[in-house]
Amino acid sequence: MDLKQYYYPYSQFLKHKYGEKVYKLPINLPVTCPNRIMGNGCIFCAESGTGFESMGAEVPVSVQIDRTKEYISKKYHAGLYIAYFQNYTNTFLPLEEFRSFMDEAAKIEDIVEVAVSTRPDCITEEYLDILQDISREHHVGITVELGLQTANYHTLEKMNRGHTLAAFIDAALMIRPYGFDICTHVILNLPGDDREDCMETARILSALKVDTVKIHSLYVAKNTPLCEAYENGTITLCSKEEYIERLILFLELLSPDVAVERLFSRIPEKDAVFCNWGTSWWKLKDEVLGEMERRGTYQGRAFCYLHGAALHMRRDMR
Repeated sequence: MDLKQYYYPYSQFLKHKYGEKVYKLPINLPVTCPNRIMGNGCIFCAESGTGFESMGAEVPVSVQIDRTKEYISKKYHAGLYIAYFQNYTNTFLPLEEFRSFMDEAAKIEDIVEVAVSTRPDCITEEYLDILQDISREHHVGITVELGLQTANYHTLEKMNRGHTLAAFIDAALMIRPYGFDICTHVILNLPGDDREDCMETARILSALKVDTVKIHSLYVAKNTPLCEAYENGTITLCSKEEYIERLILFLELLSPDVAVERLFSRIPEKDAVFCNWGTSWWKLKDEVLGEMERRGTYQGRAFCYLHGAALHMRRDMR
């Protein structure tokens, strides 16, 4: 099955951009999240954040890159890489520390891009100026990854995200003039969200012209407030079939120009009490593509709601 006819894969996006396959190298920095300091953190976030595949933050950036690059190059015969600052809120670092870490990664051979994961409420021009300097000095691309999760601001509050939808829109508009790529993380099965929330999230990302999206299925990490709520029955998660329905609706509304990095989350089994309905992510992916094939649908099929959509409808009615 050729998935290119169903959605625009991130691997193809990178190949168009750099001319060959490119692989991400996860990097862990000694930083935390402001939501953990000024609040109790997101209810779904594990103590280790999302850096399950990363080395310890005490390992120097260059060493993390070299070790992971050696493994990836042998396994996948890779030649180009993205230095991916994955865990926590990387722009919560002091400015000069941030610059030093970015510079250390960008100057390493075969690094063609620096990707920085952060929160929408932790973007300022000072950090973006540093990334622009790094890009110009080392001739690398820049991607800023923002964790939105959902366009439903009520759900954001319930999940204790600590930021609003407006903060995400503000961050995206601030980044855009710099010419950096914007990747947005979304979760399509947050408790309290429904199909319409997933659909509106796709509309907002398309309207803001983000470059890529990383779609997550909510997992329940151990020793989190979400885990406690899940185990005592305070919250319930939607079925696998419902998630697939939401995912397809999301893709149908998503602009065909937005590359899709993933469709499901991944977490080591030992770290979670629930993940992907007890099914491997690649089997779930096959189910989604099979259902899209059955329906004859694809990413962007319903992308017809921007640029004066009501006026187009009026003309069509004549």
